[in-house]
Amino acid sequence: MKPSRIVMFSAIHLLQQSAAFAASAEWKIDPMHTGAHFTVKHMMLSNVRGDFSKVSGTATYDGKSLANSSVSAVIDASSVNTNEAQRDQHLKSPDFFDVAKYPTITFKSTQVETVPEGFKITGDLTLHGVTKPVTLTAEALPPAIKDPHGNLRTGTEATAKINRKDFGIAFDKNIDNGGALVGDDVDITIDVELVQKPATAVSKSTL
Repeated sequence: MKPSRIVMFSAIHLLQQSAAFAASAEWKIDPMHTGAHFTVKHMMLSNVRGDFSKVSGTATYDGKSLANSSVSAVIDASSVNTNEAQRDQHLKSPDFFDVAKYPTITFKSTQVETVPEGFKITGDLTLHGVTKPVTLTAEALPPAIKDPHGNLRTGTEATAKINRKDFGIAFDKNIDNGGALVGDDVDITIDVELVQKPATAVSKSTL
């Protein structure tokens, strides 16, 4: 292929990918390729890492006006996993997430704005029955690509830090040196893959 044709093909391809973000469109969170992860200090010595494997929701992205963009996500609190069964059961108990009373953790954005690293997504996080504003910092969305089924896909990583006690999760035990058994600050990382199904053409026979 001649260089001029390669340049033209690449330009057309980029324009097609950019078109996916040019107008407001709704994307679904792909639960199979999305996870919410957290890190918290244990005895102020080591990091305990865990994740929630069941995340669902939607995102609306408008490349022309971020004011029309939004994110809404739901996490199944009972899907918490730290690779230690006894600890996971404790996390599900009233001492922590109390999943019998509060089965879901939700996030609903109130503002999306651009920052040098990508986006700032501010919204209401509801955890343990308490709703507080939280700001996520997300990487810029890469150009959308098609999967083998013709669906458009893109993704990002978002991070935030919260204080668990702000959400009423106050379980604590002091250790010998006066420190805490469980740290207050929780680092959150969300790896999300978004999918958009191609528009279904309307059959002329139905018109």
